[in-house]
Amino acid sequence: MSTTHDGVNIEVSAGVLRLALSRPDRMNAVNAGTLASMTEAVEAAAGDPEARVIVITGEGRAFCSGADLADEEGPTVRTLDEANRLVLALRRSPRPVLAAVNGAAAGVGCSLALAADIVVARESAYFLLAFARIGLMPDGGATALVTASIGRARAARMAMLAERITAPMALEWGLISAVAGDSDFDSTVSGMVDQLVAGPPLGFARTKLALDEAALTNLESVMAVERAGQAFLLESADFAEGVAAFGEKRPATFTGH
Repeated sequence: MSTTHDGVNIEVSAGVLRLALSRPDRMNAVNAGTLASMTEAVEAAAGDPEARVIVITGEGRAFCSGADLADEEGPTVRTLDEANRLVLALRRSPRPVLAAVNGAAAGVGCSLALAADIVVARESAYFLLAFARIGLMPDGGATALVTASIGRARAARMAMLAERITAPMALEWGLISAVAGDSDFDSTVSGMVDQLVAGPPLGFARTKLALDEAALTNLESVMAVERAGQAFLLESADFAEGVAAFGEKRPATFTGH
């Protein structure tokens, strides 16, 4: 069974719920509707015996380029709230979640990838917290998810310098689980998914709980700090300048207002 709704292709087959962002012309940029549709599918999978594993990926050359700056509403607190709902749904789901990062994972796209239990990236993919380029701060739980994986110093480097982290570097840092060559990516993902489908559902659910208790106990409180900060920044002149500069393909000039 396969359906497409709000820019996401949703398919359940052979024990796998596959969520593929399907806006390749926008490099799979997301809006509130896309995120809400994904959350509903993830939450429904918890009670569906046919969905033993959740896979998140993107169609085309990107995994997810972040919030859609060209959307009619633009990035809003509503978009952030839906992103937070999705990240929490992925972490609370009893099903193992695998992110098949086929290309760029930027902004909230990076948050969505790192909300998975296992992150497999194509060798040509990269990870980018690009928020600073438009006068914003990381959101979608990124400040917790990234710091839990690679530590405060490297998280600050990603968040403040908006540095593009290649898939091999992300693996070396401990940000992701595995890297596969571009020609081997699909088979590597399939092999891992098959192993998860055949694994113990009850054991996986309890393992997720334990890992989150060890590393992500502050996720919701961090999200609250991100939400307050982002709500403030979205009203700033610096954000307006950042969006204008992005559209005009020029460096932004920030004034602190």
